[in-house]
Amino acid sequence: MSLNKWCGIGRMVKDPNLRQTQSGKSVVSFTIAVDRDFKNKDGERESDFINIIAWGSSADFVARYFGKGDMIAVEGRLKIRNWTDENGTNRKTAEIEADQLHFCGVKSNRNESENVDSSTGRGNDFREIQDDEDMPF
Repeated sequence: MSLNKWCGIGRMVKDPNLRQTQSGKSVVSFTIAVDRDFKNKDGERESDFINIIAWGSSADFVARYFGKGDMIAVEGRLKIRNWTDENGTNRKTAEIEADQLHFCGVKSNRNESENVDSSTGRGNDFREIQDDEDMPF
């Protein structure tokens, strides 16, 4: 039996990079800074920088609602990817392939420009129904 599960909460170090595959599938990559549980010899906390990749609707979700400085919770699996750089040198990269992504911490004001009301967290096109008489439930 084997297990490859990773969970972490961190702050995005820059805006996510959303791309499309040739077949039109969304893919996003971003890096989060995750604080270590201990302080170094100078009494300061250090951070690890974790590369994350997400696909499909998860990629679209991250690109729309998250940006530099936002806290995000990530669940996924560690993936080691081999690739060749522009100089022909073989490289190896460790990244987390995300299965689940969650809001974490205080929401930024960034969503105001995304047609989201920051006080309710709902889109500006949200309409509350006053009379639910015709509702089927």
